[in-house]
Amino acid sequence: MKQLPPAITVTRTVMPPLEEYVGYLTQVWASGHLTNNGPLVGQLENELGSFLDGAQVELTANGTVALQLAIRALDLTGEVITTPFSYVATTAAILWERCQPVFVDIEPHTFCLDATKLEAAITPRTQAILATHVYGYPCDVMAIEAIARRYGLKVIYDGAHAFGTRVHGRALLTYGDLTTCSFHATKLFHTGEGGALVTTDAALARKIWLLKSHGHMGDTYVLPGTNGKTSELNAAMGLCLLPRVPAFIAARAALHRLYRAELAGLPLRYPVLPADTEYNYAYFPVVLPDEETAVRLQVALATQGVGARRYFYPTLNALPYHIGAPCPMAEDIAGRVLCLPFYADLAAEQVGFIARIIVAFFQPSHPILSHDQPHTQPTIACA
Repeated sequence: MKQLPPAITVTRTVMPPLEEYVGYLTQVWASGHLTNNGPLVGQLENELGSFLDGAQVELTANGTVALQLAIRALDLTGEVITTPFSYVATTAAILWERCQPVFVDIEPHTFCLDATKLEAAITPRTQAILATHVYGYPCDVMAIEAIARRYGLKVIYDGAHAFGTRVHGRALLTYGDLTTCSFHATKLFHTGEGGALVTTDAALARKIWLLKSHGHMGDTYVLPGTNGKTSELNAAMGLCLLPRVPAFIAARAALHRLYRAELAGLPLRYPVLPADTEYNYAYFPVVLPDEETAVRLQVALATQGVGARRYFYPTLNALPYHIGAPCPMAEDIAGRVLCLPFYADLAAEQVGFIARIIVAFFQPSHPILSHDQPHTQPTIACA
């Protein structure tokens, strides 16, 4: 029997009013300019730069290409210290660019790379640190910067989850030599499919522009590049959604508070937000007491039509094509974490329904459904 998709998905793509998007498409049809760094791409890059405290922004076809371009732009050829707790693209991009990933374990509060373990992993072949802001929680950017300066290393952040987070009064995406973004349809801010590189170095931004544009401008060929550009259609989506980002974050913050209230008293752990951080509420992860409990809860939610994802699992130091050193903290968290449904237009009633399933899982005598709650939840389109 074919398995039906969950009625309540882990993520859901936010869409702008159709007429607003069509308004931008009308401009595209009038200009006939679909790609090759068109006017809407330039407009979105400028608006993103303003949103990110004046940083240089180069849009790309997706977040994975952004990672590859970052490694190439910094001329990395040796070892890159990285995290085992991230989406596979983080490690795959290092391998794709023929560099050597060196895994350093994560710390137990934010699940980001543990800066206190960095120096022990540095060798004469180390050229860079590539760390992920997990679930939008910031890495220890100050400690990483200090270590990188001491050893002459480059710093790349995988900021796929971090759009909208601020730390120490500054956009999180502006730290490091480069930060890569994913603007995939499931992200807080998206362009349908897409990504970006963010830097405060104008010369580096120019190099990235060349790298993503086949390495030439007109008939002047500067370096070997690739096609990493995005389209006017994707930029139009981003221009519609960027002004709505503060509202998206506010809605997610309210849902985050509701989840925490509904799940109070249960044996669940949560990441800890560092001081001086304005969070973007990108995801809602919960850490269960053990892996068996996490898997059973995922099944219990699925039987009620609720999707939950083991994100991230497995750890990247256990990839079959690249086995790294053991990372006990990351392996422990990866086995026990579940991301619950979380997006701006998730209804409060749906959060309550999900919470009742979880409460009943831990307290079997507790009814999953209240007397006035229907046994079938309203269907939500899958993301």
